[in-house]
Amino acid sequence: MPKVSVVSQTGSAVGDIELNDAIFGIEPNEAVLYEAIVQQQASLRQGNHKVKTRAEVAGGGRKPWRQKGTGRARQGSIRSPQWRGGGIVFGPTPRSYSYKMPKKVRRLALLSALSTKVRAEELIVVDNLAFDAPKTKGFVKVLEDLSITKKALFVTADLEETVALSARNIPGVSVVTANGINVLDLVGHDQLVMTKAAVEKVEEVLG
Repeated sequence: MPKVSVVSQTGSAVGDIELNDAIFGIEPNEAVLYEAIVQQQASLRQGNHKVKTRAEVAGGGRKPWRQKGTGRARQGSIRSPQWRGGGIVFGPTPRSYSYKMPKKVRRLALLSALSTKVRAEELIVVDNLAFDAPKTKGFVKVLEDLSITKKALFVTADLEETVALSARNIPGVSVVTANGINVLDLVGHDQLVMTKAAVEKVEEVLG
């Protein structure tokens, strides 16, 4: 089982924790990991693109010139697709890009992402993360004490409002609960910081 040091939010070592090998110690499946990232990014797309067809553009109610005798090609409307300002043929319309992955595949992707963080030594476990009141300065002090200089994802067992509010104005720092942990957040941050209770909850849910 992988063993990781547990530190306080001031950065001092307070002990060790043995991680569940079936969750934090598997061989990462890069293909599944990639597919999960693409699926999440697709689900985030708004899909609200829209162009007007010839039925929706304004104007063009009158035939521009008579059918015969002008020497020009016959035209029925100045809003036909071949005209400037005319309708668009087969253009994009609002749609959802989201699709689903099998539950076991999604689970494997999440385990692969967590195991990758452990292998790269990018996981920090803190015994507790708490603030008396929302204070950005206090959270910046925690980052300094933990020697975090890159993008970091903080995971708490349950919603800690003071922690979330303290971190929301810090660029590159995100806070999620153990139930909200996902592949895109894990891959998109350089370091993963989990509370001891969050580790236990993740192991309970995924174990």
